[in-house]
Amino acid sequence: MARESLGELEQRVLLAMLHLGGEAYSAPIVLELEQRSGRQVAPASVYIALRRMEKRGFVSSVLEEPERKIGGRGKRVFTVMPGAIEKLRVARRELERLWDGLDPVFAA
Repeated sequence: MARESLGELEQRVLLAMLHLGGEAYSAPIVLELEQRSGRQVAPASVYIALRRMEKRGFVSSVLEEPERKIGGRGKRVFTVMPGAIEKLRVARRELERLWDGLDPVFAA
């Protein structure tokens, strides 16, 4: 049975994509994640998460034409699908319910 919820990395990748306009290839997603989190991100892990989410229908992709230069390669551009946005909403609500009432625990 396929996992229904989004993993942490999947959530982060989708959120980064949404900050980038809902469509991007893996390199800008990695940069967005690093800038927003202040942590290094392995490009391979982002690409693997994207392909895994594509199989689950949360993102779609197209391979763009290569640039007209020696060694130019096409880029696989991923787009966030509506079902992924709903999964993000659910994940956010679940986390908010878990955090609810814990402010006194974290007060300094």
